[in-house]
Amino acid sequence: MLLIPAIDLKDGKCVRLQQGDMSASTTFGEDPAAMARRWLDAGARRLHLVDLNGAFAGRPINEVAIKAIMREVGDEIPVQLGGGIRDLDTIERYLDDGLSYVIIGTAAVKSPGFLKDACTAFGGHIIVGLDAKDGKVATDGWSKLTGHEVIDLARKFEDYGVEGVVYTDIGRDGMLTGINIEATVKLAQALTMPVFASGGLSNLADIERLCAVQSQGVEGVICGRSIYTGALDFAAAQALADQLAQAA
Repeated sequence: MLLIPAIDLKDGKCVRLQQGDMSASTTFGEDPAAMARRWLDAGARRLHLVDLNGAFAGRPINEVAIKAIMREVGDEIPVQLGGGIRDLDTIERYLDDGLSYVIIGTAAVKSPGFLKDACTAFGGHIIVGLDAKDGKVATDGWSKLTGHEVIDLARKFEDYGVEGVVYTDIGRDGMLTGINIEATVKLAQALTMPVFASGGLSNLADIERLCAVQSQGVEGVICGRSIYTGALDFAAAQALADQLAQAA
């Protein structure tokens, strides 16, 4: 089970939101590159970046901070990024900057042809982000709920050749109420590509529950507010996940 620290960027700073509300943000660091080093030193094997301003603007906003993170990380571990990615030129620029994966969310739902083109042009580097509430996909920084079922869309995108899906339960994100294991497993069972859980991770019990369903296709989890508030010790959590994997 891969535990992936999230660095959410707003106005060049590291923040966490509650349920995607930009007005309900907590700043956890002024220096994104230093935050990346913190998680590297704690044993992170991948990083998850989100350009929050970009997600709402529909174009990259925090590129300066992202480049600073990439200079710090170098090629030590893979880095994935989502938020405001709406065209092939942006993807190419980010990959040239050293990112391993780009996450396409709103644009994948609104413009499936764009996602298909991205998978064709940048095979092996595209992850889709599906944010949902009660099984329905949301777009535009979670501000709009669509009629699309998560599983139906994910299956279609899998046919396009995406590398995996980050599945976020909007109602739980930033709330420390626990991962929606049932919905995440249901999605993973319907796909052959890996699923990364997101939204609500709160404690070691969540890690144990996730490790128990890893064989169903849940390969990792995005770690957000819990590791910033200290509710979850990242290094201890990854050590527990590794221990459980060896025992399985």
